[in-house]
Amino acid sequence: MRHDDAKLLQEVQRSTQMGMAAIDTIMDKAENDDFSRQLSRQSLRYAQIHNKALDRILEGEGDVHRTGRVGEFLLRSGIHAGTALNVSRGHLAELVIQNSSRRMTDMWRAIKHNQLAADETVELARELVDFEQDTVEKMREYL
Repeated sequence: MRHDDAKLLQEVQRSTQMGMAAIDTIMDKAENDDFSRQLSRQSLRYAQIHNKALDRILEGEGDVHRTGRVGEFLLRSGIHAGTALNVSRGHLAELVIQNSSRRMTDMWRAIKHNQLAADETVELARELVDFEQDTVEKMREYL
């Protein structure tokens, strides 16, 4: 497996893992309604993209990315702190938008820095970016 492919696939893994962790944390604060069902669909989509990246890494005998506990702890702590006084649907949607936007920027940066990656690897990374953009659009309905 080429270096650029490995790095880009690891970034897809990292980003989807963080997306799932953020959604799980936010879902604990959401009411059981259309908003929480939308979050569940997003978590499922992150898992699907994550598994595609994992399959490609394993096929190419590359190294699997493991999200550090500190990074996930900081993410979850930030969400808990940001929702200590406000767990309204609009505020939760805003947190999802902020996190999706951050991951989208990280993915574009990874794509730019790993230009020698194979087309199918770049396509998967762009699939994640497209999903994040779609997430932002869907979350705007709840603001």
